[in-house]
Amino acid sequence: MLELRFLLEAMKNLHHEYDGLIFDLDGTLADTMPTHFFAWSQSMAEHGLVLSEERFYALGGVPASEIIELLAKEQHKVVDAIAVAEAKEALFMGLLGVVQPVLPVRAIAEFHREYLPMAIATGSPKWVAERILQSLGIRDWFGAVVGSECVANSKPAPDAYLRAAELIGVDPQRCHAFEDTALGIQAAQNAGMVVMDIHTLLLRS
Repeated sequence: MLELRFLLEAMKNLHHEYDGLIFDLDGTLADTMPTHFFAWSQSMAEHGLVLSEERFYALGGVPASEIIELLAKEQHKVVDAIAVAEAKEALFMGLLGVVQPVLPVRAIAEFHREYLPMAIATGSPKWVAERILQSLGIRDWFGAVVGSECVANSKPAPDAYLRAAELIGVDPQRCHAFEDTALGIQAAQNAGMVVMDIHTLLLRS
């Protein structure tokens, strides 16, 4: 706990080194992943699709419809990927009340909201991200929310991070990013950003 406190203190200097902060949402700023996995499991089972927990986390940051298309192709199923994704998101929305923030990351965002422009770059649809942020009471901390439908290419492509930086008016190379998945970390790095794997914080908490 002492080590975490010192790490969080060090994070308070970010506004001296960077001009903007960009956060992934699911699993990074909001502890949504277990709830998302439950919604995935229920939705996939209804269509005869299987998504293991390991695969679910490995595909973190990829839009739902793309994951469904991938699973359907691999498992030789024919489904309406968009409709299944919408059903999955609707089920997740019904469970939103149980979602909590990732506290160390929330603390970093809360401290810097007065010093730096901040944005969200997520693989979730923008409307879902907006609802999550509103549920956590932190939507007004962020000058922009970039969802899956806002860019042409999903993570690990840099599109979401580049768009987020553009919307808050900051050079991508002057942004610091926060992520929880390998694909997301790669996306932020591809955008030219320094990125923190938030598990660095969680392992010390």
